[in-house]
Amino acid sequence: MKRIMYVALAGLFAVSAGSASAAIITDGNVSLGVNDLGSLNVGGGVEDVTGETRVGLRYIPPGGTDQFESTSHGCECEGWGVGVGETGVSGYANVSVGTAGLTLDSFSSTATTATSVVTVSALSTLKVTHNFALASETDNLFRVGVTIENSGIDITDLLYRRTFDWDTSPTPFNEFVTIGGTAAATDVAGAGSDGFCSSNPFSSCSVTGDVEALGPTDHGANFDFNFGELASGESLSFDIFYGGADNKTDAFAALGEVGAEVYSLSWSGTDTDQNGFGDTSGAVTPTFIFGFSGVGGEAVPDPTPDPDPSKVPEPSSLVLLGLGLLGLRAARRRG
Repeated sequence: MKRIMYVALAGLFAVSAGSASAAIITDGNVSLGVNDLGSLNVGGGVEDVTGETRVGLRYIPPGGTDQFESTSHGCECEGWGVGVGETGVSGYANVSVGTAGLTLDSFSSTATTATSVVTVSALSTLKVTHNFALASETDNLFRVGVTIENSGIDITDLLYRRTFDWDTSPTPFNEFVTIGGTAAATDVAGAGSDGFCSSNPFSSCSVTGDVEALGPTDHGANFDFNFGELASGESLSFDIFYGGADNKTDAFAALGEVGAEVYSLSWSGTDTDQNGFGDTSGAVTPTFIFGFSGVGGEAVPDPTPDPDPSKVPEPSSLVLLGLGLLGLRAARRRG
């Protein structure tokens, strides 16, 4: 459910809005630190509950002021990469693990959006756009629309990797991680809980597949996709989701509202039952969200009732319903 609470303070978190360097974007509930090449982790934010000022993915519980960071502690290892299997050409961006093979075309931002457009340096006919904006269905998530455009040779093996090092406040380096939906997603070539992988899709990375509440320890999530053919003149699009929620139930509700197919959740190692509070300390422990749609998987069920049982049919609807029942009764008599 979308909470209408766009915060006037959101503009205070924007860094270099409209510049060609980086931006911190937020709706007051979720914040992202976006670099010009489309990876996360940017300096210059306010302190979170652990004193961290770098911003990757943050969650701010409703009605509160405390911020909870989930990826910038330690290794700033969130990133992505694209590759063409038949040529071995790739480009990738990751603040800590390495960036190579990409040329920046443009970067722009507002208080709540950011758009990065790059080309692969060795294959300038391959363009990748990451468009960060608020998900319309829920304020728990940002949607990143990814578009890959090919104006050159026909491609038979288009690869994409997204790497995420989970470091969830209030206990960074000590978290649980869940990875789900990969077994049913035809475009997923591999997935695992190693957040320290290179974002180069041609590099090796451990594969675990789906895991449930793995840990607690220092975890991440890496997803490899093989989208197959992309002919000259064609483009491919899919969505990435970043966000947070008070607990597991709310996290899955947010995933269902946007139709995510593949996902990773992470939360504090002190919160065994994932109810949003440390089991002994009672400290707030949000669940952080990383997901994908448009990757050939099965969507997480949407928890929103349809139709809404609280709605009473209008008189015209009741008349139509009555006529339909009479017709059905007559048909049964004829049978």
